[in-house]
Amino acid sequence: MTFGRFIKNLFITLFIVGALGAAWLFFTPSGTNVRMLIADTLITTQHRHWAKYIIGEEALQNRVAEYNKRFEGMGDEKDNQNISVGGKKSGDLVEIKPVSGAGFSGYLMIVNDPTKIRIGVPNRVGRGEKVTSMVKRTGAIAGVNAGGFADPNWKGNGFQPIGLVIADGKVYYDGGISNKKKTQIVGIDKNGRMVAGNYTIPQLQEMGVKEAVTFQPRIIVNGKGLVKNAADGWGIAPRTVMGQRADGTILFLVIDGRQAHSIGANLYDCQNIMLENGAVIAANLDGGSSTVLVKDNEIVNSPSSQHGERYLPTAFLVFNDPEKVDIPNIWEGLDPHKIDPSKW
Repeated sequence: MTFGRFIKNLFITLFIVGALGAAWLFFTPSGTNVRMLIADTLITTQHRHWAKYIIGEEALQNRVAEYNKRFEGMGDEKDNQNISVGGKKSGDLVEIKPVSGAGFSGYLMIVNDPTKIRIGVPNRVGRGEKVTSMVKRTGAIAGVNAGGFADPNWKGNGFQPIGLVIADGKVYYDGGISNKKKTQIVGIDKNGRMVAGNYTIPQLQEMGVKEAVTFQPRIIVNGKGLVKNAADGWGIAPRTVMGQRADGTILFLVIDGRQAHSIGANLYDCQNIMLENGAVIAANLDGGSSTVLVKDNEIVNSPSSQHGERYLPTAFLVFNDPEKVDIPNIWEGLDPHKIDPSKW
C-alpha cells in the first residue's frame, strides 16, 4: 500500500469513527446523558456559554432554569432534625481527613464544636480577601470559602456578595433582598445548630441565626439525600459543602477539581460522602475556583484557579475563642446597587 493510499484510508476511517461517535452522542440515550454531563460541567465554569455548542442555546437556558427551580424546591422541606450541640467531644477542635472517589480527591474538615465558627469578611472596602489572609489576620485555626459573589467575566474583585451575609447575629449585607422574599441560606444559629434552606430575613432573625451566607442547594435534610442521582448532580467541579451530624459536629467537605489529580465531583458524590460521614443536614457552598481549605495558615487542598487563591467576600472561620474576635461590617452604609464588583 502506498503512503498516499494509507493516508486516504486513515482519513476515511477517522471520518467514519467520528460520524458514528457523533451519531451516538446526539441520537442515543447514553450519548445524550454524556452531552448533558458535559454541559452541566461547563455551566459551573467561566465558559458557561460553551455549553450551547453541546446542547444548544435554548436547551442551555432551559437547563439553568430547571436547576434553579429544582434547587429552590430542595430548600423548602422543613428541617425537623433534633441536633444535640451541648455535648463535649474528645479530640482536637479541628480534624482533617482525606477523602476520595472515582476521579476526585479532597478533604473533610471536622469541627467538633459548632459554636466556634464565625463568618469572616474582608478588612477593606472595594476588594475581597483571600481565606489565608482572613485566617492569619483574625487568628483563626482554620477556614473555608463560604458564599458566592458578583464575578463579571470571572474577573471580579470578590467584594460584592450575592444574597445575605449574617455575622454575629447581625445582617452585614442584605443584597437588596426585601423582608418578604425568601433566600437560600447556609449557616449556624446561636446554639450551634446548622440552618440551611429557604428563609426570609425576619424568619432567620426569629430563629436566632448567627452566622450565614446565601448559597444553594441544600442536599441533605432530616438525614436523607435530596440529589437523586449523578445525572442530577450539576456537573463535575471543585466543590465546597457544609454539613452537620446529629451530635452537633460540623463537617466541611472540600473537593479539588479541574486538575490531573482530581477532575472534580458532582453534588451526588458530595451528598454520599456527607451521608457516609454521618451528616443529617448539608448544603452546597460556593465552589469552582473559589474552593479552598486553610488550616494553621497553610492551604491544605489544591485550588483550581490559574491565578492562585481567589479574593472572596466571606469565609467560615474556626476559632478557639470566637467571642474575642472583632469582625467589623465592611459593607455598613454601602448601597449594594452602587458597588462595582469589577473595579479594583
